[in-house]
Amino acid sequence: MAAQGIHFSNWGETRVSESELERLVGAVPRALAPALEKRYYYFVPLVIAENDGVVASPGYTVDLGDRAICHRNVSLGSVDAVFLSTRLVDDRFGLAFEFFINVAHNFVDAAGVPESFAAIAWSQAQANVRGETSQDAWETRRRALDPVTNAKGEAMPLDERARKNYEESAFSDSLAIYMLSLSLDFDYHDLREREYPLLAAPALAERLRHIATLFPANDGYEFQILYRRKG
Repeated sequence: MAAQGIHFSNWGETRVSESELERLVGAVPRALAPALEKRYYYFVPLVIAENDGVVASPGYTVDLGDRAICHRNVSLGSVDAVFLSTRLVDDRFGLAFEFFINVAHNFVDAAGVPESFAAIAWSQAQANVRGETSQDAWETRRRALDPVTNAKGEAMPLDERARKNYEESAFSDSLAIYMLSLSLDFDYHDLREREYPLLAAPALAERLRHIATLFPANDGYEFQILYRRKG
């Protein structure tokens, strides 16, 4: 168990040292731990889904790698286990983000989205701030904002379910990015994907600063946003 209360373990030829893993898991803010007390994170070389279960491989082969998946959630009695493949990514950035996005979604499942964050994200969406933090957030935001009319052409109430889905996606993404920033230095644009425009940096900074007030960094970790100078 990590110092802040997150349960984790590693097994097999993960190619991740004990110190690296401890540093990675230790970046999860202490304030998140109570909501994750029944979650156990297992770092293994490869996770292979079979029927309704999961098989963890202690090593790597090309054949197994072709069949493996990034992660798998499995219920083990009173424990909700999350198995993560360490050998499907070539760098610590990929593994760290896979871990943190799982932690973020697990937290939302247990505790929901803080109302103060939801208000910020929704106000940005209504202001038509450019881009989003993931394909899911981009699509759910579009659905939440799309005008809906009935058969008579009359405006219908806002789709509250779509709005809730958007707020959950936006918060999970932002929380994962925040934890990633505590774990290592990275360029925000490394998160860019082709399918949607990345959220404008000032808007993301507002979200991250708010998350930092809700879930302060643990001792030995630092949250900092640096803007690249132009020219």
